[in-house]
Amino acid sequence: MPWPRAVRLKSDRLVLERLSIEHADVMVNVLAPRELYRFTGGEPPSTEELRARYTRQARGQSEDGAAGWLNWITHPRNGGPPIGFVQVTLHRAAEGMTADRAWLVTPSAQGHGFATEAAQQVAMWLHSIHVQELNALIHPEHEASARVARRIGMHPKTISHDGKILWRKRLTATGTR
Repeated sequence: MPWPRAVRLKSDRLVLERLSIEHADVMVNVLAPRELYRFTGGEPPSTEELRARYTRQARGQSEDGAAGWLNWITHPRNGGPPIGFVQVTLHRAAEGMTADRAWLVTPSAQGHGFATEAAQQVAMWLHSIHVQELNALIHPEHEASARVARRIGMHPKTISHDGKILWRKRLTATGTR
């Protein structure tokens, strides 16, 4: 069974475009600030690294087909360059699909609720395609991401093997719980 494909989404202030390889040229600037890697580790990617990553991610699934990949580039609705992204990895479980999620907003656009708005828009769309559970792994000191998770109805559950906290939201046919 094929995985769902990301579709263009709109919220009050944002447009979330399905990731394409062409986004690498502009996203390299969004991902350049070193402070973005404080909790995740790593370094800002080069344009070439980002093109290679986006080539893989734009396929929409892992090489073996065991996981579906959904990626959106976040833009202000009134125009302008991208300000971040939302990523989802889908898994099939006995009760339906689950979604592991991540979001990022470049530092110059942080503090305005964009991450919450983008994450909520994606959560509503995931619910519409019958995803049963939303998950996010968040570093215990990353207060901004914890606030986003809390605002979209996720709750901390356990500490994972790498020290991050698993946040979860169960979805039901009539809404969330």
